[in-house]
Amino acid sequence: MTREKEPRPGDHVAWSSHGSEAVGKVTRKITERTRAGGRTVNASPEHPQYEVRSEKSGGTAVHKPEALRRKEDDAQ
Repeated sequence: MTREKEPRPGDHVAWSSHGSEAVGKVTRKITERTRAGGRTVNASPEHPQYEVRSEKSGGTAVHKPEALRRKEDDAQ
């Protein structure tokens, strides 16, 4: 996603996960070093990362914006 199209909390997104597509919702934007998604995330305001919750597993993961794709059914 480009800077103008960065995901926001509540956005429905997809990402690659172990050779298949995972789908879920953005739960928060991370802009500082913190623990999230089971790991330490080195994010900053200039290089944010996004916590997402998987629809399938209910688990959370953290991704850079370029790894996320907004799902077409939400792009209205």
